[in-house]
Amino acid sequence: MGKISDNVNSIEISGIRKFYNKLANYPDAISLTLGQPDFNVPQRIKEAIIEAVNENKTEYTSNAGIVELRREICGYLGTFGIGYEPDEVCLTVGGSEGLMDVFMAFINPGDKVLVPTPAYPAYESCVKLLGGQVVNYELNSDFSINFEALEKVLAEEKPKLMVVSYPSNPTGAVLSKEDSVRLRDVIMANDIVVITDEIYSSLCFAGEYHSIAAHGEIKDKVVLVSGFSKMFSMTGLRLGFVCAVKEYMDSIIKVHQYNVSCAPSIVQWGTVTGLRECMGDVETMKEEFVRRRDYLYSQLSDMGFDVNMPMGAFYMFPSIKKFGMSSDEFCERLLKEEKVAIVPGSAFGAGGEGYIRISYAYSMPQLEECAKRLRRFVERL
Repeated sequence: MGKISDNVNSIEISGIRKFYNKLANYPDAISLTLGQPDFNVPQRIKEAIIEAVNENKTEYTSNAGIVELRREICGYLGTFGIGYEPDEVCLTVGGSEGLMDVFMAFINPGDKVLVPTPAYPAYESCVKLLGGQVVNYELNSDFSINFEALEKVLAEEKPKLMVVSYPSNPTGAVLSKEDSVRLRDVIMANDIVVITDEIYSSLCFAGEYHSIAAHGEIKDKVVLVSGFSKMFSMTGLRLGFVCAVKEYMDSIIKVHQYNVSCAPSIVQWGTVTGLRECMGDVETMKEEFVRRRDYLYSQLSDMGFDVNMPMGAFYMFPSIKKFGMSSDEFCERLLKEEKVAIVPGSAFGAGGEGYIRISYAYSMPQLEECAKRLRRFVERL
């Protein structure tokens, strides 16, 4: 009799990490695999963390986190028309813990959860770990929501939860104002709770950032998950947050409490300073990501790839269907023949097959060298 749970056996490690781990066999390869910004943490955040250590602010915080940071988050979200109070916010150990806490608070074995495809692989894996049933919903060719398909699957499957993820990893798509209104209407018409993952919300390139959480009339049907890993380039400092009405938050905090007690105290204090003083650093990073995006888009287009212009995050998701091979084969060959590591679209679910994900969270010299090698590879196909 097997000792490991069936739910754990039903999942694999992330396809992103799986491919990244192959780099150990290619020490001279260049990687464009991870969503790790190549910027340093803003100086004032570093200083504030050190100050917190020196002031002995190293004890447990409340389960929800320090109220100073929860107030700052509410103020920041308020600039986008998203209305939460400090007691509706919980600080978590990265957005990943926030996602798992929310799934655990809602999912019973057998509950159906709508997950877009392609999408960040953790959504499907978290649902399966908890014994939930994943039901995929389709996206359009530009990776916006296919509302006809969505309404059909809602009527047929009657899911309990729906995951929304904009700006999107892996596609770079964002939620338009029109689609946010249309999605609001769909949510109002159905008995469903939406989990909106907005970890890349600070990296919207097309002007305004539109969140489904900005529609106050459905506040009791939406849970917002986000964090600071991408905003402040502090992926290893592990700080995220969840926002929800108190009815939901009381249950989410139960899970969070038994998971981790609280998020790291000194990182919370550093992030207070980040939100107060470092938004200029965020703009500087965003401007550089736009420059890299434009370069990579022009290179891929010139090579003949069918690719959408990303409007958020720092990923490009070109189609490789014209080359007549699977995304895994394409990426394996590119790594072996040209020593360039990118992520096969298959890592992001059924809807990702036929695509590759390229992260441009790397320096321009790395992007330029990878583009040169990719061009060489494509010209041989």
